[in-house]
Amino acid sequence: MRYLVTGGTGFVGSNLVLELVSAGHDVVFTGNESEQQMNDLPCKCLYPGLTGIDWDSLGTFDAVFHQAAMNNTRCRDSAEMFRANVESSAALFRKVVENGCRRIVYASSTAVYGRNPAPFTESGPFDLNTPYAASKKALEEFAASFAAEHPGVSVVGLRYCNVYGPRENHKGTRASMIHQLAKQMVHGDPLLFEFGEQRRDYIHVKDVVRANLLAAEARESCIVNCASGKATTFNQLVNILNEVMGVNRKPRYFQNPYAGDYQTDTTCITDGALRHIGFRASFSIEDGIEDYFAGGWMLR
Repeated sequence: MRYLVTGGTGFVGSNLVLELVSAGHDVVFTGNESEQQMNDLPCKCLYPGLTGIDWDSLGTFDAVFHQAAMNNTRCRDSAEMFRANVESSAALFRKVVENGCRRIVYASSTAVYGRNPAPFTESGPFDLNTPYAASKKALEEFAASFAAEHPGVSVVGLRYCNVYGPRENHKGTRASMIHQLAKQMVHGDPLLFEFGEQRRDYIHVKDVVRANLLAAEARESCIVNCASGKATTFNQLVNILNEVMGVNRKPRYFQNPYAGDYQTDTTCITDGALRHIGFRASFSIEDGIEDYFAGGWMLR
């Protein structure tokens, strides 16, 4: 099979590229040299990103996994956010379908639920309290219209929820709390927003890769939550990391400077993913963190 992965040097994208290559598929990916190093792979990488691609020379793909995005949730430049996340995505969808592709999987985000109370279901309600959230919801709406206009094309959106795991180390402050807390706890007690009871629905990147592969086989277009369905508090994370890392750290608390726009709980209902693409997360938070640590990536 022949696949295109956009954002193939990013967190989810790099893991997806490696999985597809290991399975023997023909892979083309776009990327950025400031992210994960994807050297010595038997596939073509297009730098920089989606700019200036010679589509005629690439031919047809069996499926496209669209992971590329501007994902800085603190960015307030709506025009730039929409250009990167909506306009470029729309152009990509049109071009690959024009060239014969009939399966598109794209990354959305549970940021579209904003400050609404959990648990989150695909039907909403929505709270587009940041340009990032608004851009992702606009992409979903475009994707739904595009799928309706192209009945022979499957377009599946995955609303990622707090992904963690190998190859997120280039993300800095945008990396998962698991990665950030682990790095702090190597040296001392970690800092948490008061009083560490904020809850996140974490999902291991290996499960996210599997969700993408299942979504590429979906019989119909849809949008589903890509989550574990279970939430963990920051305080609980510290306890799990203490156990896995063999340390004994105690949280130190400070006032949350983003309290007005901050999601306090991101628990998702995941029945839609099971029903539409046959996906259910396999890693518990304990097993996922153990796997992350054992692979040598958590402290990079």
